[in-house]
Amino acid sequence: MTKRRVSLPATADAGVEEFIDHVDERLSSEEETCAVVQDVLVDLFGDREAYERWQAGESVSPAERVRLQGYDPCNATLESEYYAEKDEDRFQRSKHLQWLWRQFDATPMADNVEFALRFRRMLADHLFAECGDNCRFFKGISVTYGHNISIGDNVVIHDDVHLDDRGRLTIGDRVSISDGVHLYSHDHDIVDQTEVRNYHTIIEDDVRVTYDAMVSAGSRVGENAVVGARAVVQGDVPDHHIAVGMPAKSVRVKPGWEEVAEPLDAGGENRQEARRIDYDLPDDLDVFDEFQRDRTAPN
Repeated sequence: MTKRRVSLPATADAGVEEFIDHVDERLSSEEETCAVVQDVLVDLFGDREAYERWQAGESVSPAERVRLQGYDPCNATLESEYYAEKDEDRFQRSKHLQWLWRQFDATPMADNVEFALRFRRMLADHLFAECGDNCRFFKGISVTYGHNISIGDNVVIHDDVHLDDRGRLTIGDRVSISDGVHLYSHDHDIVDQTEVRNYHTIIEDDVRVTYDAMVSAGSRVGENAVVGARAVVQGDVPDHHIAVGMPAKSVRVKPGWEEVAEPLDAGGENRQEARRIDYDLPDDLDVFDEFQRDRTAPN
């Protein structure tokens, strides 16, 4: 075994549990999520005195005002807010919870590992479509929406991982996602960069995706498989296979699973289209094209 169990001192642990339970209860209540997030962030950043001065109409500097306004997620924008096909109703609550998740990571408390893991695990119950038991989420994890992510039991997601759920992302039980991994569920047209296609990306049970790897939209990483460091998965990885490289290819089967695994020359198939998620756009959509490119081919 490479780890041992550690715990906080009893008094610190009791304080952590009280705080997390309090936030959980408020997020589970009829109270507006926006107001809960603002309140929690004001206290986590130790800005209660300045916030109350501002609310009382007393003088604050422009910098203070911007900072104090920023605790309210309604005064912030996220990149995913610009995505035309998003579910507006679901996104509003997800945005507020995302803001709490991201800003919590900017507090000194985010480096108190035992507290931070438990706090993010509580938030995951509210942010994700599904989140199983005993999951561990480390620092710097980013998501597109959150509400299109389903996560199983005993999953570990390490630092600086990006979980793109512009389409849909499913992560099974006992999965380990190492630092710097990117899991995508959307792609862009080669010619028209503004045309987006969404897919269902699947990471099956007992998978290990290692450092700085990328899994492209619509891929499936099979049960008990391993994706090597800095590999780029652009198709399906069969169960029990170890895939490495750019693009990733199966190089061996996990020892002991040879009899039940597909042969090494299997896998790599791109089944994106079978996992494509269609969407409709509003008729009155105010289109924003940040590129303004001429896409007319020379001939």
